Amino acid sequence: MRAEGHRSSGGWSTAGAAALVLGAAVAVAVAIWVTGRHHSPQYGMGLFGTQGNDTVDLKARLGSALFGLALVQLLLALWMYHRLPGIAAAPRTVRTGHRVLGLLAFLLSVPIAFHCVSTYGVETASTRVFLHSVAGCVLYGAFVAKVLVVRSRHLPGWVLPVAGSVLICAIGLLWYSGALWVLNGFDAPGL
Repeated sequence: MRAEGHRSSGGWSTAGAAALVLGAAVAVAVAIWVTGRHHSPQYGMGLFGTQGNDTVDLKARLGSALFGLALVQLLLALWMYHRLPGIAAAPRTVRTGHRVLGLLAFLLSVPIAFHCVSTYGVETASTRVFLHSVAGCVLYGAFVAKVLVVRSRHLPGWVLPVAGSVLICAIGLLWYSGALWVLNGFDAPGL
């Protein structure tokens, strides 16, 4: 077992690998935040041929699909890592399915995020909008972290579930502060 900060066989220290992952995640989140804050909103922009309220409704439905995929991802990860009581070990196809669904979730998120940043930028006008903006930035930082953690052999085992949990929580908060808000008649409980 490697001690914190000592060199591993690949030349990377555990602390160095952790710093790289955390630095990359923060850099991505901050870059999106800065881009969104300095972007001139284009409120009339559509998505996939929709305009106005139809665009907002489409994004809410796509966001709901994204949240659904994230929940399936969570269940598959729990299965792969033997965290579902009473369920047999996951076959190899579960790992492949987890990766494919992860790619699909990422691809689904891109047009939603692009539209949000292009149309609104990063706004802080209300608690809901502020939380939505922060969660959107965190989502892509957490995604970068999770991809780097999965590829690393230099980090403790607890780092992957933390990165995945942050990613799922960001998607959940985005759904709650965006999609649910729209689909619930522009009202989300507690916001």
